[in-house]
Formats: sequence, structure tokens, C-alpha cells
Amino acid sequence: MSSNTDTETVIVGAGPAGLTAALVLARYRHRVVVVDSRQAPRNSVSAGVHGHIGLDGVSPAEIRSRAWQELSRYSTVELLEADAESVRTNGGGRFRVGLGNGDTIEASTVLLATGVIDIYPTHVDGFSACWGHTVIHCPFCLGEENADRRWGTVVDNAELAALSAVAFRAWSKDTIAICRESMPGLETARTAAQSMGGDVVTGTIGRLHHRQGSLYAVEFDDGRVLERETLVWTPSQRQQPVVARTIGELSLTVDDAGFVGVNDTQCTNVPGLYAAGDLASRWKQSFTASAAAGATAADAIHASAILGAAGH
Repeated sequence: MSSNTDTETVIVGAGPAGLTAALVLARYRHRVVVVDSRQAPRNSVSAGVHGHIGLDGVSPAEIRSRAWQELSRYSTVELLEADAESVRTNGGGRFRVGLGNGDTIEASTVLLATGVIDIYPTHVDGFSACWGHTVIHCPFCLGEENADRRWGTVVDNAELAALSAVAFRAWSKDTIAICRESMPGLETARTAAQSMGGDVVTGTIGRLHHRQGSLYAVEFDDGRVLERETLVWTPSQRQQPVVARTIGELSLTVDDAGFVGVNDTQCTNVPGLYAAGDLASRWKQSFTASAAAGATAADAIHASAILGAAGH
């Protein structure tokens, strides 16, 4: 079953990148379908988004509610709660987005804005309870809410270990790096960190001691306990299934870590297929950065539509 054959753009994902792109395209009177999963969004555990003017401290759920309300005012935008299963070309210069219910949506362009999946260290007792509160992936996002506490940064790279042992002094005067004992360059990292007033502690974390998500100590596998109240811990990440399948089926360019490669307009190596937000960036994962990428993609999509209509 096919539907929405007059759709110009399908946006897969309704995070800051996807919603911003939808609003920009709506203002261009561009026909858009936003496809968003019914599953809880990745940032649902966060008490509030920070660093975005006008939205500082507003919960992700409230932001989504406001966004849906704003977009509902535009007749050219359709909001569809469904799981996107695939993105394929149809041989006629258009794309076909397959949905979990068996329907498909055809469109001239597609914007992937699903975000990524964090791979939690399931072997660490207490990680999930603390995640998004006192175990944070981004100091810029939640550093202020964890200020003046004892911090530790979990890293696996010697250069990062030396730097992160002192890099977050804006929020804490007591910061250390935590890494595995077998990390290459360990002693050099420790010496560098100590010369700057920090330190590097080694060990494998097995348990986080906390009170309702408020961390107070880290326990290593060998039984050592280290008092820490905040951990900066960026877990490994993987692409959402629909993005992973699209990478394989359309031979999308990705970097060494599996993030989708895009140009300065957020277009992938497949013309007409764009990607914006965390799925295309390992180190610029913030609400503001994702929203900016979504706006950039929307501008490029509109410009492409105009040039196409003019025969260029």
C-alpha cells in the first residue's frame, strides 16, 4: 500500500533536528510528512534541555508538545506516529519510505533525523538509575546542575585522560579521569594530569553507589570504592535500525565510527537524501547543534526544490 505520493519530503525522526527542519520547510510551504516512532525518545530521562535560548530547563516532553502544536498550524505538514523500517529509491528519482504497518510514503527528498542509540554498560550496576542525572554524557548539557561536586570522567584514550582530568574545572575543582589499567600511554597521561592538578585512576567500574540516581561513590571490580558524585561517561553508540539498513542498502558514506557522512548542506552521498543531528556527528550532540543542522538541511532541501522546478 502506498500513500502520500504528493509528499515532497519525508522527515524520519522528531527530535530537535527533525522538528526544526519540519518547521523551516513548513514556512516555505513545502509538503512534509514527519514520521516519528512511538518509542520514548533518547533524551526522555533528561529533566530539561539546556543551552538553547528560550527553552533553558524545559523538559523534552514539553518541547515536543509545543513543537507538535506549532507544526499543527501548517496545512502542509503531516505528523505520523509510526516506525520507519526502510528508505529506498524507487527507480524514478524518488524515495520510498517503508513503515512498520506495511504502508509506504513516496517523496522527492528524505531527511534522516532519528538520533542514535546509546549502548549502556549493562554490567555496571546502577548505571541506568544515574544516567541523565549524575552520570552525564555532556558537561555542557548538565554541568551546571552538577556543579561543585566531585567529578570523574570515564575515558579510554590517553590524550583524553590527561585533558579530561582537568578540563571540567569550570564546574568542579575536584576532577579525575578513570580508565582501564591496560590503556596505552597510561603513565604519560597520569604524569600530565598530575602536573595540571588532576589525576588518573585506573580500574574497571562494576557498580555505582547512589541514592535514587544521585551518585556518591564508584566501586571497582576489585572492591575499591572511590567517592565521586558525578561521572562524565559517554557510552558507545549505534545507529537506529532504519538508518543502519539505509546505510547498507544505499551504500551511504560513514566515518570510522559509523556516523553518516554529510556535506555542508547535510546531504549524504546520495542526492536527495539528507541526514542531520546526532546520527551524523559524534562530537556535536546537543539540542542546539542538532536544531541548527536540521535548519541547514531544510534550507538546502527548499533550494534544491526551487532549482529542480526551474529545470536546473
